Amino acid sequence: MTLERRKFDSLVIGAGGGGLRAALQLARDEAHVAVVSKVFPTRSHTVAAQGGMNAALANVLPDNWHWHMFDTVKGSDYLGDQDAIEYMCRAASNLVIELEHFGVPFSRLENGRIYQRPFGGQSQNFGGDQAARTCAAADRTGHAILHTLYQQNIRAKTHFFDEYFAIDLIKDDEGFILGALVLNIATGEPLLIEAKTTLLATGGAGQIFRNNTNARINTGDGMAMALRAGIPLQDMEFFQFHPTGIAGKGMLITEGVRGEGGYLLNADGERFMERYAPKAKDLASRDVVSRAIAIEVREGRGVGPDKDHVLLKLDHLGADVIKKRLPGIRDMARTFAHVDPIENPIPVFPTAHYTMGGIPTNRHGQVVVPLKNTPEEPIPGLYAVGECACVSVHGANRLGGNSLLDIVVFGRAAGNHIIDYLKEHRYHRPLNEASVEAAMARLTRWEQKGQGESVATIRKEIQKTMEHYCGVFRRADVLTEGVQKMRELEQRLADVRLQDHSRVFNTARIEALEVENLLQLGLATVISAEARKESRGAHSHVDFPDRDDIHWLKHTLYFMEEGRLEYKPVRMKPLSVDSFPPKPRVY
Repeated sequence: MTLERRKFDSLVIGAGGGGLRAALQLARDEAHVAVVSKVFPTRSHTVAAQGGMNAALANVLPDNWHWHMFDTVKGSDYLGDQDAIEYMCRAASNLVIELEHFGVPFSRLENGRIYQRPFGGQSQNFGGDQAARTCAAADRTGHAILHTLYQQNIRAKTHFFDEYFAIDLIKDDEGFILGALVLNIATGEPLLIEAKTTLLATGGAGQIFRNNTNARINTGDGMAMALRAGIPLQDMEFFQFHPTGIAGKGMLITEGVRGEGGYLLNADGERFMERYAPKAKDLASRDVVSRAIAIEVREGRGVGPDKDHVLLKLDHLGADVIKKRLPGIRDMARTFAHVDPIENPIPVFPTAHYTMGGIPTNRHGQVVVPLKNTPEEPIPGLYAVGECACVSVHGANRLGGNSLLDIVVFGRAAGNHIIDYLKEHRYHRPLNEASVEAAMARLTRWEQKGQGESVATIRKEIQKTMEHYCGVFRRADVLTEGVQKMRELEQRLADVRLQDHSRVFNTARIEALEVENLLQLGLATVISAEARKESRGAHSHVDFPDRDDIHWLKHTLYFMEEGRLEYKPVRMKPLSVDSFPPKPRVY
């Protein structure tokens, strides 16, 4: 087979907000940029972000970036790296204004300033009254940001490879990343893209769970590519379950509903969050609210014939507020829950939502790993941003409104660092043909039909296993059994059966590649969770109910070979201000 080859200064894999923001920074500096996306860019999962983007603009209530930083550190259950968190929170206000100038149609106050709504885990004055920090474009903020960034990239003449699937990274013997092998989904033809720098912005891996808010494309492709290149994944045990997915369906009902004044009710009509978070109530941090809902259902106070969900009430807000500030939520509730929230509450239950862990990076977006007997070193030519990366600004639990901020801040930061890197590395390095052959071998392996189960069967088993053995609440014996189940699925995948080649060969092969990625990320998640003997943020361990800062205030690093784990300390020292030492986390 003749392998087509193209050369660029920089390759960006993923066309969500993080990838597009980095690509825009590069293209405006006249770098030759290629963006590879397995869907049309405006279908990337950033489009599904609803509630808004955090920044201490103080347009509605008093605010400053230092309070935002405190809330983010506290929300992370003190596992977030405080230098990265400071960098993000200080940059937030300027980047919201920049997005406004790019053309993002933020909702407005009567005085013309950007509208800001309250969100969970926000406070004034380091844990005081509720803040209003989330800049919103109604309930379609991610949609507005993604379309704006795509339009700006078209203007900047960024080169797009739409509907191409990334197979594997290419690297040389000295550890430099030289680009990637990708696959044209329509034709099934491989393409080698050589690049002086490669940035992974492929999003999260919510599809490892059966009920999730993620698009079907969210199979963690970039994270799995990093694993196969010998790079560890960080903090994969921390997977966020959003408190309010539509019960039985998983579609996201934004935290903005509660920010606008909606609240949760159990079967007794009780506003139960007052018992779990007396001060913040329904705007407590996401892990707190998710566990509260799960407990209510477990203890028999769930709603419905099967008592398997609770209710999110917002009819008291009035039709005008719902139509103006939550129009997408109303449409979604009517379509998928068959209720009009102007008249009736929405049935909700926690659903898998966000990957807090990912590829370890510094605040410049460089992928950094600890090498033998040396401190962390950047992988030359490799960057990662967004949900596939772990800076770590989210730690053990992400605050709502910080994900859109994360992709914009670190997408821009990575773009700036790549510009400097390209000035020092003006020429392409010689290509390592052995690495190309290894990537091709992974692709051609799936051209052979096995005799075992179908790809779809294995995918469903992965999702059911992860949901059952590694969900909102975790237990030592259940986690151990979960690891065994995932190892068994790894063996079964080796003889998986593709669909008939003559009908949907390209689709079948890509589904198999995605399932292989999901399996590795599921293993990373459950093995990391089994090893962490404490409860922290989204990792709620029944056998170890307390946070253990003496033994577990550290990041997990998972290496693919034999599921090896290493650990590294949390960076507690910010860039220029006092640190926030761990203390009890109450709302």
